[in-house]
Amino acid sequence: MKVAYAVARRVAGLRSAPALHPGGVMCSGTLDVPGTADGQWGADWLDRPGSYEVTVRWSRALGLPGALPDGLGLALRVADADGPGTALDLLLTSSGAGRLGRHLPLLRREALAGPYSTLTSYRTGARERVLAAFPVRGTHPAVDVALPALRQALSRAPVRFDLCAAGAGEPWRSFATLTLGAAHAVPERSTLSYDPYAHSLPGLRPTGWLRRLRQAAYAGSRDGRTPTGP
Repeated sequence: MKVAYAVARRVAGLRSAPALHPGGVMCSGTLDVPGTADGQWGADWLDRPGSYEVTVRWSRALGLPGALPDGLGLALRVADADGPGTALDLLLTSSGAGRLGRHLPLLRREALAGPYSTLTSYRTGARERVLAAFPVRGTHPAVDVALPALRQALSRAPVRFDLCAAGAGEPWRSFATLTLGAAHAVPERSTLSYDPYAHSLPGLRPTGWLRRLRQAAYAGSRDGRTPTGP
């Protein structure tokens, strides 16, 4: 954890921006959950039909220049997820889809070439499952990972993802559809601060193995951008 803190602080200080996901595109969208008739997920929010407004940040993880391969992030804030005033945050990172690959971040040249995973598992009822967003094929041509290309893709047509979950030995199963609209012209410092641990739901909570690592990296990134005295 000390290494993660130190590296993040150093990188943030050098670039005067967050160490991870320094640049991104903000947009609004909708999340449609069809629900289930038999409560198969064992989690109220997954089993209950609903349609929700979401605020999404689509970002480059390392902030490498131009269209160089980079990790990509989808940060979702689901408004009123469990009633008025409650929020659900999901952090998804470009990854593989296999048993091991879904837990590992993956650099990409194309933003819609594969899934975005929570990396860590979520407790859904009695099972632990990874959540992932799979781009819906055929809605967009190839989109490179440069931020202008992400904005252009959003301006051409809605970008759609199929949200799925899978546990050990389970196939991916869909639980929602995410539709993203046009990008917002929002100053970077006014964007939301997403926290999947503070904004989770009963029956849908992330497991803890990434928590300390993320907290150390975020703390280092904040401290690296904080001016110090002489």
